Amino acid sequence: MASEPKTKPTGASVDDFLRTGNPKRADEGFAAKQMLEEITGEPAEMWGPSIVGFGRYSYIGPNKKPVEWPMIGFSPRKAEFVFYFKPEFEGRAELLAKVGKYRDGVSCVYFKKLADADPAVLRQLAEASYRATQAAVAAGGYTGC
Repeated sequence: MASEPKTKPTGASVDDFLRTGNPKRADEGFAAKQMLEEITGEPAEMWGPSIVGFGRYSYIGPNKKPVEWPMIGFSPRKAEFVFYFKPEFEGRAELLAKVGKYRDGVSCVYFKKLADADPAVLRQLAEASYRATQAAVAAGGYTGC
């Protein structure tokens, strides 16, 4: 039997979360929060203990139950700063080629430090990912990452 998702909104304070730990990561986190709030028009909210998400959508998970997930998000992890983007969208590869030094996962883009990313290209990447997620959700064809 599938269990409930562990990553869901917690109601915890995003600012308190960002202020804890490494001060450099806090600065990066507040910069990412501001950028994604501007892009999405949504307030930041904590998802689980370490993901800062913006917006929400629902889909039916493998256990046939509704699952909520942020439209876009990030996590200022100790080793790497992670952005959660849509895994596939038009222009993703081209933007990643220009963003700077990163490591890529299915829907994750990892930076050792945010200064490794070109801020203008990172913003374009986030905007394109968010728009693509919105379009896929509106079309009913997005089932998560």
